[in-house]
Amino acid sequence: MLASGTHKIDLVMRKNIVAGNWKMNKNFEQAEDLVADLTEYFEENKPKCEVIVCPPFLYLEMASDYASESSVLNVSAQNVSAYDNGAYTGEISAEMLKGLDISYCIVGHSERRQYYNETDNQLAQKVDKLLDFSVAPIFCIGELLEERESNNHFSIVKEQLENGLFHLNADEFSNVVIAYEPVWAIGTGVVATPEQAQEMHAHIRELITEKYGDKIANDTTIMYGGSCNPKNAKILFANKDVDGGLIGGASLIAEDFVKIIESF
Repeated sequence: MLASGTHKIDLVMRKNIVAGNWKMNKNFEQAEDLVADLTEYFEENKPKCEVIVCPPFLYLEMASDYASESSVLNVSAQNVSAYDNGAYTGEISAEMLKGLDISYCIVGHSERRQYYNETDNQLAQKVDKLLDFSVAPIFCIGELLEERESNNHFSIVKEQLENGLFHLNADEFSNVVIAYEPVWAIGTGVVATPEQAQEMHAHIRELITEKYGDKIANDTTIMYGGSCNPKNAKILFANKDVDGGLIGGASLIAEDFVKIIESF
């Protein structure tokens, strides 16, 4: 980690964000068509939120080139290595992302935790590397269905925050975006009710208040993810502690993604 106060990314104020996590989808032509359609839309329409696309690694440079010509579009990677460089075949470092002017990077998505056995310690290392190169982490947290049914969801989310982020000092933490994604709602078509989403987002903000104080907590952007779509986005985003969405499948269709963006 760098010395205290050195991780300034100029992304520290709370904002509304809609981010599209494409996961492992689209060939190159399809990916470019989607980014081009979004860019064209933004030429004539000014959204009331920040917009981020999160394409696969292969398409980051293409998306970054489009974003450089847009006053609206930002680009995020879906993952990053916990190491600076070296013999880590297939990995991508934070420095490489910075070299492409990538603004954000998803860390700790439930699919990475589940399928690739990423630990809290590894995720904390990834956060540190991103901040070292002024790339803002989008840090994902959320509980499994059995954890919610056993009424353990609040403690699970608290543990994920403490282990993955609460080693940061206040200046460092202020450059992190949080995405609450109940694992039971990701790609299932099941969505948390607005009341469930608000309850957990408020819980997260209270945990941040306890650790870093009111100002940092009030300035932290907390997005909701988990089967958010054009039909439910508006009612979800109306909650006072829900600052937007990390969108999966609906972000792969320009028309649907735009409808979600227009929910603000």
